[in-house]
This record gives sequence, C-alpha cells and structure tokens, in this order.
Amino acid sequence: MSRIKVELPKSFAFETDIPIRIGDINYGGHLGNDTMLSVAHEARVRFLMQHGYTEFNIEGSGIIMVDAAVQYQSQSFYGEVLRVEIGVEDFQKFGCDFLYRITEKESHREVARVKTGIVFFDYEKGKIAVLPEQFRVKMRSHNIQPIEEK
Repeated sequence: MSRIKVELPKSFAFETDIPIRIGDINYGGHLGNDTMLSVAHEARVRFLMQHGYTEFNIEGSGIIMVDAAVQYQSQSFYGEVLRVEIGVEDFQKFGCDFLYRITEKESHREVARVKTGIVFFDYEKGKIAVLPEQFRVKMRSHNIQPIEEK
C-alpha cells in the first residue's frame, strides 16, 4: 500500500511554537491525529498575521483549504512544545501549497510533515479568485522560491 509523502521545501519562511494542551491528547495518551491540522491551522494564521494578512483578507482575497496531507513521524505528548516551520510553494493561478515541518522543540524530534493546498476565494462573490501577485512577491522576498508554475 502506498503512503503519503510530504516533500519539505528547501527553506522555511516562518516558525512558531505551539504547546500541546491536555485537550489535544487522545485516549491513546498522545497527540490526537485530528489535532495535527489544528496545529497547522494555528501556525498558518500566525504566519499570515506576521505579514498583515488574515484568512479572509490577503491582498483583498480570502483563502480556503482544498486539500490536506499529514505524514506522521512520531508521537507527541502533553507538556511538549511543537515548533512549526512553514514554507509556501507550488504557486498556481488560483492558489499554492503551505508546507509544515513540525518538530518537538526541545529534542528536535520530527513529529509530522503537513501540506495544505489553498486557493484564493472571493467570499462576496462566492467564487475562486486569482492568486494575488503581491502575495507571490512577498513570499519570494522571504527566500521562498516557487517551483515551476503551471
């Protein structure tokens, strides 16, 4: 059976630390798999805020997630702090990918790799919007190089 493989970018534009809360722990005594996307979401919101954006306003457009992939590497437990690094790649006409490397801060143990595909969205019109050029320019200025555009 084939497995998901999330390829990480050559460089990351942002990092943040997120502590694991008791509510993040499942009946197995470790970080719940459903929580990993919440961790990525929190990190993405922080990343966007650093650039003066929200998920509803990136150069006048919002974003919506169109796909997600999580590749688990190790367990994580209550009391640990996760370091989340983010890179942005694969710029297309309507969207791009956010890539996350999630490690345990103290030991540097890799916990997961995550990819979320997003498209830009005009919430007023209720339809997909073109990726704002200024967003692409900002991402490039932070040493994020888009891979071949399609």
